[in-house]
Parts: sequence; C-alpha cells; structure tokens
Amino acid sequence: MQPRIEVISEKKLVGLSTRLSLTQNRTAALWQSFQNRKKEITNAINTDRISLQLYDANYFRDFNPSKEFTKWAAVEVFDFSSVPSDMQTLIIPAGEYAVFHYKGSSTDNSIFQYIFSVWLPKSDYALDNRPHFEVLGDKYKNADPSSEEDIYVPVRKK
Repeated sequence: MQPRIEVISEKKLVGLSTRLSLTQNRTAALWQSFQNRKKEITNAINTDRISLQLYDANYFRDFNPSKEFTKWAAVEVFDFSSVPSDMQTLIIPAGEYAVFHYKGSSTDNSIFQYIFSVWLPKSDYALDNRPHFEVLGDKYKNADPSSEEDIYVPVRKK
C-alpha cells in the first residue's frame, strides 16, 4: 500500500482529549463522551470526525506500549468563536503528511505495523513531530471490515 504525500494547511479542531497508553486504552470512553456532545459544535466544516494522537518527541524511540500519549476525538471547525463549555481546541500546523487510505476494521492494527515497520523505513521520508490523525468520514464504520478511513502520518524528507 502506497500513500499519497500531501501538504495540508493548518486545521482548527474542537473536541475532547485524554492521556492514555496502548496498554491502558480508553479510546472507546473518549469517543462515547465526544459523540454524546458533538452536536454542540455548531461551526464544524463538515461531518468528518478526527481521531488524533499527540506523541511526545521520543515516543517512537525505544517503543513501549505503556508510554502515554494524548488522544483526541474532534471535528474540524472554521474558527474558535463558538467552543462548547468543557471542550478543548487544538491547531494542527500546516505540513507534509503521508496519507494512507485504509479499508478494514479499526480493531486490526496491521496497517500501523506496516506504516512504521515497512513503509516508513523504506521510504524517502522520516517521521516528523506533529500530530498523527485519522479522518473518519461517511464510510467509517468502526470495527466493520468494510470501514474506510484516511490515516495521516506526519513526515519530512530524510
């Protein structure tokens, strides 16, 4: 699977976030909380949901599934003029991304194993220290094998 390389413009997000690790994964609870409140966000650009991960600079060095990172459940908005109470804002800076169109269950992590252990080492790119995110559009169906999403991995030329 080859990604498309895309330069994205800055994106403004509104949503909820939490600290977690792969071994202490609370993603389902985060998304349940967010889905219950998503309708409060009145200035969303579209109906896509954004699942985003903020990793510390050394997260992928000496990988350990117990290392914590920040996980977001959010939507992209036009501006921050109308942020519901107790929700947070985040700006994804403009930059270059490898974008993988993935079709399959969200419970199958083999796509991420492929990206980080096969594609990235063989590519002309290195991982950049910016947010990683998935765009969950109309064809996203969570654990369904026919689900589709776009996976955005921040990259820079080696």
